[in-house]
Amino acid sequence: MAENNITYQHIALTGRVLGALFYCEPDSPACRDIVAQLSSGDWVTQWPYGSETQLLAIAALLAQSASEETREEAWQRLFIGPYALPAPPWGSVYLDKENVLFGDSTLKLRQWMAEQQVDVTLAQEEPEDQFGLMLMMAAWLAENQPEKLPDLLAQHLLPWAYRYLALLQSDAGHPFYQGLAQLATLTLTHWQHQLQVTPAAVELYR
Repeated sequence: MAENNITYQHIALTGRVLGALFYCEPDSPACRDIVAQLSSGDWVTQWPYGSETQLLAIAALLAQSASEETREEAWQRLFIGPYALPAPPWGSVYLDKENVLFGDSTLKLRQWMAEQQVDVTLAQEEPEDQFGLMLMMAAWLAENQPEKLPDLLAQHLLPWAYRYLALLQSDAGHPFYQGLAQLATLTLTHWQHQLQVTPAAVELYR
């Protein structure tokens, strides 16, 4: 039982940290301190997943300051636009044949959330299947309804998350977000292993 509690504590911690970084601007109040700590490398000994070698390689990317654009500019380009996003952070872009926002997979997630009484307060009308939002949802479930977390991961997040992160890592064009994609991939792999989750087999359209 104690081991399960630690597992869920780790998921809650890492889900909140990564969720904020994938959802909020890096200079926002929600992210500013997190970005500073990740850029310093002090977090390596505290991250619950991965080997020292893996984490040091990721830390080196996160700490790089030499780039043609700032982290804030990279976030705008990767998550907002105005041009086509190299790695769109919404599940329906990968799961729905039309590659649209608010697609059928988003509606299925919304229905699941309603059935499970999982409520997410959004500042604006936006898809619930945004990657950062889903990580924060996973963190909330780990703390409040852990028995429902495997279903969220298996049916609604893991089927597309690794594809999204692979695209982000290859096309981010900025070391901080390349490192962040690697850290998220490593973390999700450990979540999947620890909870013994098998992602639903689905066709991806991107």
